[in-house]
Amino acid sequence: MLIIDGAYPMASYAIGHDRDLLLPIEEARAAPRTVRKIEDGPQDMEILATVPEMKKAHIAVSVVKLVQRRYWPEWSTYGFRSDEITYAMHCAQLAYYRVLEAKGAGRILRTRKEFSQHMYQWENAKDTSKLPWGMVVAAEGADGIIWPDQLQEWFDGGMRAVSLAHSGITQYSHAYSHKKGTTGGLFPPGRELLRKMESLGMVLDVSHASEDSMRESLEIFGGPVMATHHNCRALVPGPRQLADYQIKVLIERGAVIGALMGNNVLYNEERHGPLNGRSKREIITLEDYVDHIDHVCQFAGNALHAAIGANTDGNGGRAGSPKEIDTVVDYKKVADVLSRRGYSKADVENVMYKNWQRFFEKNLPE
Repeated sequence: MLIIDGAYPMASYAIGHDRDLLLPIEEARAAPRTVRKIEDGPQDMEILATVPEMKKAHIAVSVVKLVQRRYWPEWSTYGFRSDEITYAMHCAQLAYYRVLEAKGAGRILRTRKEFSQHMYQWENAKDTSKLPWGMVVAAEGADGIIWPDQLQEWFDGGMRAVSLAHSGITQYSHAYSHKKGTTGGLFPPGRELLRKMESLGMVLDVSHASEDSMRESLEIFGGPVMATHHNCRALVPGPRQLADYQIKVLIERGAVIGALMGNNVLYNEERHGPLNGRSKREIITLEDYVDHIDHVCQFAGNALHAAIGANTDGNGGRAGSPKEIDTVVDYKKVADVLSRRGYSKADVENVMYKNWQRFFEKNLPE
């Protein structure tokens, strides 16, 4: 069975940690370090994915992210000091994906037709290791878009989706904040950016948005909406999770909601008990993960809006993933859990890849 992953911040960790992600994963995990360790992200021996491993896992497409932040005093935990540096770092990440495409390792999917043709190849291939892996390019936080009219440049470069903020604030909107909760909406440039996105036929990703900015964005933006990597607040409280009323609104808008495979947003002390010296990986299983998929399905009354949004390697790699996950090849175990819970083959296929497939075949530009 194929998989589409709604969230993979690949370039951020490849560049930041100097990783060669065209290697088999065993070699990438064992590669000698050539730059100083940075604190953010998984250690090399913990990474979940390389391009060969993605193909082995039958991951046909990932929504690949451009992730860099501007530093905003009192809001940011990290970031760059200027617009110029943030923009340049976003350009570097886009260049990374374009080089993968030039080498034939990946394929940036810019239109509905390109997406459909790519999926046809993958669905009919006997050996997916010979095929380029598909990429839908998305900005996770809009700090790299320095002014709204600059969005045209990013669109021409292949970007097809934007979330307005990643953590804290951008010049466009508030994200959720561990320090300040989920209040705070759009800033005036955010409204302009949303109108520009809609005119270009881009997708709004509400992941990381504050409650106010999500509400205001959905009032202004009439284009397609998705949540690439979000879980359910009803199961695990916290500002990073979707409340049920938000899930309802997203379903009404035809959104697909990718479940985030990170132990930090799957662990609930009331459900799992205190850690008492244990790691979250020792406690969290794929049953916990599928609970969030199932919650969306039960809320919708069908399996047409839930999907995989693993945020591959954005959660701390293997150490930050459920205990059954060693590499992305193990994502297929999600299908087994769904089947054991009584989901039909068609429903399992929808969750694993077809919901994302239909979404992009409908909502990417013509």
